[in-house]
Amino acid sequence: MTILHTARLRLEPVTARHYDAMHAMNSDAEVMTYLNAGQPETEEHTRAALARIMGRWAEWGYSWWALMRTEDEVLVGLACLQHLGGDRAQPHEIGWRLARAGWGKGYASEAANAIVAHAFDVVGAPEVVAVAHPDNAASIKVMTRLGMQYVGMERHYDIDSVVYRLARP
Repeated sequence: MTILHTARLRLEPVTARHYDAMHAMNSDAEVMTYLNAGQPETEEHTRAALARIMGRWAEWGYSWWALMRTEDEVLVGLACLQHLGGDRAQPHEIGWRLARAGWGKGYASEAANAIVAHAFDVVGAPEVVAVAHPDNAASIKVMTRLGMQYVGMERHYDIDSVVYRLARP
């Protein structure tokens, strides 16, 4: 399982040791505004997500990383490389969610840049896509900073979503 490093973050594969911080973030109604139909996650849902993430690390060699701030070892968010909808026939998807303590500090862009490089240079992905609720201006801003291009609207994860794409250079 691959650990990635950025100027301020260590991206480490999500494991059971991240459960408490992950659940605290995922049960925060503000964090979940544009995710999970705006509903905070239950403990059961977070445990199922953790099991799925760990299984994908074993099967695919990539999944969700915990974004650990190196200065104090605090989990400030999660970011991923996965297949859209969990289907290996679909393109590679990048995504992120941040705890409120990580909002507005550039951590999502920093982590996403490292994950895109990993997707292209190590995994060999021909492209990456990202999806977001159309009102999620912060995520759309990260997508455009990465150089991703708007593709259109599609339905993903039970919501109508904007879709952005970046081809391998």
